[in-house]
Amino acid sequence: MPEAFITPDVLRWARERARFTPDGAAQKIQVRPERLIGWEAGEKHPTFRQARQLAKVFHVPFGYFFLPSPPREELAIPDLRTVGGRERGSFSLEFIDAYHDVLRKQEWFREYRLKENAAPLPFIGKYSIDSDHKEVANNIRQALSIDYELRASARSWELYLSSLIEQAEAVGILVMRNSIVGNNTHRHLSVEEFRGFAISDSLAPLIFLNSADAKSAQVFSLTHELVHLWVGQSGVSNPELAKKKSVNHNQGVEVFCNRTAAEVLVPEEEILVGWDEGLATEENLARLSKKFRVSQLVVARRCYDLDILGYEEFREFYLDALRYDRRAKQKLSARDGGPGAYAMQRLRNGKLFSQAVSSAAFEGSLSLRDAGALLGMRPGKLKKYAEFLAGR
Repeated sequence: MPEAFITPDVLRWARERARFTPDGAAQKIQVRPERLIGWEAGEKHPTFRQARQLAKVFHVPFGYFFLPSPPREELAIPDLRTVGGRERGSFSLEFIDAYHDVLRKQEWFREYRLKENAAPLPFIGKYSIDSDHKEVANNIRQALSIDYELRASARSWELYLSSLIEQAEAVGILVMRNSIVGNNTHRHLSVEEFRGFAISDSLAPLIFLNSADAKSAQVFSLTHELVHLWVGQSGVSNPELAKKKSVNHNQGVEVFCNRTAAEVLVPEEEILVGWDEGLATEENLARLSKKFRVSQLVVARRCYDLDILGYEEFREFYLDALRYDRRAKQKLSARDGGPGAYAMQRLRNGKLFSQAVSSAAFEGSLSLRDAGALLGMRPGKLKKYAEFLAGR
């Protein structure tokens, strides 16, 4: 078979980007490691069939292999993730591909909004991290109608999360959730790597949630990302409730977003009134968690901030909560079944985005093929999907 004269440096870049060792990559395409190493050194060349296999395994476009040098791949979004106060390392290939997929959708929606002559959303960047966090929290609650009635109407964290997302989309915020890259069930997104990210844009703001996370945790992550939009700060987050103090600017943004999100979900005045000194800490946390439709960890953090709980008591509960959260995620990943195909696509794309793409397709301003590509489904299913959306 004819040889593919690929660029050795690009092949090495693609392998390392996908976090494969030479042995692991060679095993995937069933060649000896020495042969792969020879390709990377430019001493030999793979066949076109082998090169296409490599592109598939490394999740890069086949044409990349013929570039004169590795492409510069920069994410136009700040990395605000921390672990124990330290910044994280590089992003995984799964995150990078999921981010680019979401960004493509956000950019399309922005163009759609421009063609519709939509006005900029007034709350995007309305505040800064130097603002009064209670004022920001109150503005978010007012904009999304987050109140006692909304909490009381939701019988579970799942329903409360759905209600918050519905309120966010109603004011023009795209909200997407996924636990995999696109529709690829073999490429999972790691909660340990990130819980969500926000793209701040006055016409097409977007929040993405890692749906592999526990539902109670997603409630907080969603609200955390809402604060990002209100202060006009895009970023990838892994909200950490253990720390009070910030070390650098990025952590300052995250601390402010955590603090404000907690105030949105568990207002100070309400928790001070609701705490019963006659009950044990565990009973108070369980009762208030149910009332506010948030995890007990969020309630515990609020109590720590308000000096209801001391640090040692909070720290002990924090460690217990992390262990519980891991068990909850294991149960979530072990479940069989799930929502139907259309419900899953609505969750992954968001109702607001799905309706915009469907409308553009059936109005003739977007081809059915392009609409299907944006939504991750066959063009022939668009009509039934649009009917499904209209019935919800």
